[in-house]
Amino acid sequence: MKTVSIFGATGSVGMSTLDLIQREPDAYRVVALTAHSDVAGLAAAARQSNAKIAVIGQEAHYRALKDALRGSGVEAAAGEDALVDAAQAGAEWSMAAIVGCAGLRPTMAALKAGGTIALANKESLVSAGALMMDAVAASGATLLPVDSEHNAIFQCLAGSRLDDVARITLTASGGPFRTRSREEMRGITPAQAVAHPNWSMGAKISVDSATMMNKGLELIEAAHLFPVGLDRIEILVHPQSVIHSMVEFRDRSTLAQLGSPDMRIPIAHALAWPERIATPCQPLDLARIGRLDFEAPDEERFPALRLTRQAAQAGGAAPAILNAANEVAVAAFLKGAIGFLDIAMIVEDVLNSYSAPVPRQIDDVLEADAQARNMAAQVMERLTA
Repeated sequence: MKTVSIFGATGSVGMSTLDLIQREPDAYRVVALTAHSDVAGLAAAARQSNAKIAVIGQEAHYRALKDALRGSGVEAAAGEDALVDAAQAGAEWSMAAIVGCAGLRPTMAALKAGGTIALANKESLVSAGALMMDAVAASGATLLPVDSEHNAIFQCLAGSRLDDVARITLTASGGPFRTRSREEMRGITPAQAVAHPNWSMGAKISVDSATMMNKGLELIEAAHLFPVGLDRIEILVHPQSVIHSMVEFRDRSTLAQLGSPDMRIPIAHALAWPERIATPCQPLDLARIGRLDFEAPDEERFPALRLTRQAAQAGGAAPAILNAANEVAVAAFLKGAIGFLDIAMIVEDVLNSYSAPVPRQIDDVLEADAQARNMAAQVMERLTA
């Protein structure tokens, strides 16, 4: 049996991973499950999967978790140090699905411990990509991408050399506001922004998809995972979300990975790699779909695309600063404190007004992250005054 741990077990990716594991009960044994604050969800998942340990990120919830697990045989723990300890608990395969930069420390701990890490937390790689890839090289860990686009690229590259890659194309649905003007987007509400036309995702990533910040973050992520150079990585809008990414080689052959828009497909690939397992996902029916459309992204209407490439080209701490400002702005938008178009404006203001030294260790990344968050809060204060 393969031993597995899931960081962010109560989120959409974590629950999809548990769903697949529970369909193969003789193939996987759960070591650790974690959640940020969802005690009931974490306790239920830990009991159902017979996990060895359950960790809640917020220390104030420790007693509630311990009470919820009483009599189950599942150990309870809480706090950031406990998350790091869980990452070093020796699981052969770990799903890194904690949302945002909060997942950075446990993800780094898992990488340093070796084993196989399935990465669904793009913000960690965006903020500390160079440090994470160095940790992979030093420990011999295997890093498998779970984002549908990067998983698609990984599959397209199987057996090929990066030197032979002429171009990598990340496809984007365009989000729920793909055809709307800037003026029409001015009054967008949180409820409208989280209603993605194709994918079922959490609130934060759904808003990122609506602003197309998500695709920009994926550009930075791809540059670390598949280092062919930023000039050879492009974004293409594909509303049907059937082709998840493409790789063109120097002989001008292009390989694409297709599939239904269900995150259990890339999760299953990472979970079973280098083998395959069955999933309950719908088979792809191209005859029913009928057509596949493509268009160039519009950086005027979706400035997040321009900002993310700017941060990627700057390197150093710039991606961490961009990510931190975006997390703050998205959280404020979801609370109704700022408008939809304010998100990118706040990110651009922070990105252009704050710089930090090139991170040499995780603490440097977290310091840049904290300062960028403070600046984003100050920008919002001026905006809403």
